[in-house]
Amino acid sequence: MIDNERIFVIGDIHGCLDMLKRLMDKIDWQPDSDGLIFLGDYVDRGKDSKGVVDYILAMLKVSPNVHCLMGNHEKIFVDFISGGDLSNFFLNGGDKTLSSYGVEREWNMDSLIPKEHLSFMYSLLFWVETKDYYIVHAGFRPGIPIPEQTLEDLIWIRDDFLYSEYDFGKRVIFGHTPFPDPLIMNNKIGLDTGAVYGNKLTCLELPALKFHSVKA
Repeated sequence: MIDNERIFVIGDIHGCLDMLKRLMDKIDWQPDSDGLIFLGDYVDRGKDSKGVVDYILAMLKVSPNVHCLMGNHEKIFVDFISGGDLSNFFLNGGDKTLSSYGVEREWNMDSLIPKEHLSFMYSLLFWVETKDYYIVHAGFRPGIPIPEQTLEDLIWIRDDFLYSEYDFGKRVIFGHTPFPDPLIMNNKIGLDTGAVYGNKLTCLELPALKFHSVKA
């Protein structure tokens, strides 16, 4: 349970380091007292995935109040490194991630991707909660207790969650599916506003329910 008096939740970054820096400058996050939650998808498609991970790792070192969720793109990255589905990685923008690490050929990964970055990928949380909210990358499957949700749904689900008015017990804050502006429904709030597609990177401040954003 995350119980900071003020909490900031940031949507999908996808290698957009400049936007992340500008958003952090805008929200006035206080490392000693404010919670900070990242919804996942730090890598792929954008030009500086490595820089984004470096930036978040630096925040983790100065504050115990930073919490990082796993997105589907981190899972794809981990699977790729482990020798899994190579085509899925490249189809989802993985070439941009490798380029940011200076990897030109896949067999050079072990020496060029910092161990700290790999440890970060393996340490990511699947979901977290506050007093009033569940926070997850993609969403939850309606009708399934939260502790019994599958990783596949937590990081990949779309329509079955998006079009549902199911009451999960707490309002759900999520990313994964991009919208031009935050999606606001009675049971959910979507924060992926397509930063890597030239739109904006969005943060939700709790409990004020105030949105902060920067444009591409």
